[in-house]
Amino acid sequence: MKRQIIFMLALVPMLLCASVIDELRDNPRKSGSYMYAYPIPGDIKPPALTPAPKGYVPFYIDHYGRHGSRWLISQSDYDRPVEMLERLDSAGALTARGKTVLTQVRQWRIASTDRLGELTDVGAEQHQGIARRMTENFPQIFSGEGKTVAARSSIAVRCVLSMLNEVMVLQAVNPRLNVVTDASRADMKTLANSEQFNAKLRPLQKAAREASPMGRYRADEGRFSCQLMDTARQVLTASERRSLMGALWNLGVSLQNHHQAHFDLLDLFTADDLYNLWASNNVRNYITYANAPQTRHMSPYQQCFLLRDLIAAADAALADGHRAADLRFGHDTVLMPLAVLMELDNLAVSIDDLTQVPELWHNFEVFPMAGNIQMVFYRPAKGGAGDDVLVKVLLNEHEASLPVRSAGVAQPYCRWTDLKAYYQAKLARMDAEYDNL
Repeated sequence: MKRQIIFMLALVPMLLCASVIDELRDNPRKSGSYMYAYPIPGDIKPPALTPAPKGYVPFYIDHYGRHGSRWLISQSDYDRPVEMLERLDSAGALTARGKTVLTQVRQWRIASTDRLGELTDVGAEQHQGIARRMTENFPQIFSGEGKTVAARSSIAVRCVLSMLNEVMVLQAVNPRLNVVTDASRADMKTLANSEQFNAKLRPLQKAAREASPMGRYRADEGRFSCQLMDTARQVLTASERRSLMGALWNLGVSLQNHHQAHFDLLDLFTADDLYNLWASNNVRNYITYANAPQTRHMSPYQQCFLLRDLIAAADAALADGHRAADLRFGHDTVLMPLAVLMELDNLAVSIDDLTQVPELWHNFEVFPMAGNIQMVFYRPAKGGAGDDVLVKVLLNEHEASLPVRSAGVAQPYCRWTDLKAYYQAKLARMDAEYDNL
């Protein structure tokens, strides 16, 4: 009997791994991690939300969102696959499929001209949809007279345009809203900070990556290459073939972020290939942004300024009475550690064995293009004291579990005083821990 139990426990990681591979087989786009297009409404319907406790109405949203779908950032992302395939073509080593792919990536490189890092047509639609669903889910917040929406953005153009696409919809729903927008370098430490703590965190992250199992996740470069080239010709070295595979995967997962992309590259990859290409990035993201013991659990601390800003804005809105929403727009490198710092769902899991990360922690669930956190605040319809204010948190519009419970209040709701006290105590503790690094 003991031997059977040990055998079953040994099977658990393999079964979990298989489920991730099946998920990527069903939806190869998820393998793109931070290139995954926002899944609502494309992959899933907007989720149903738990009704507010009896007598409570929503009155304020405290928000941070990633910009929407974008073009790739580096020119080499478009140049490298073209240049490598052209080398093969000049040597007469391309297969028929290879020639087709070369034509496709050449045309797509032309389409990307002067577009690096910019918001795409899909990205604009994502933020319009998020804003529209905000008004549908919480009409009390955005209706009536005298309401203010304050929107702030990273100075990156894709973030500014994401902000404008959301507030445009809010203003259209209620033209009487007072909408204030801003994008300033003065806000970058709060909205786009990922460098402030690197002097102490980067060495920890570097050491963890060097000791990590990322190298074990190797896609089948040989099988992949045979689809595109005569490998017997040895025009490309094994290292270059791996580089081509990575470049075409990177380009392939990015295509989901464009309406005008009418070709597919992900069918070049098996589910095992996609798992391995994704898993390496996933482990890297866990080390860099999550509650990794290998970095002394300090990587999420890089968003301490932003969490404090969320808390301060919420308290100001409670005192003001006319603030409908504080909307912030930034980047994936901020959204991910913020979600972990806030301990939403199981994102703050501490994993000693990094080989278990792909089974226990999935980056694509957190920071797809246009990923967002919405803290929605509720108060008694007939008025009440500050302790009566409730809050729930939506992660990508799904109700997230919270790290605290309030007596007499069912999840996903809790008292704002309880959640605020928890976060403030955590931040104070992490302040001291960071000083001692």
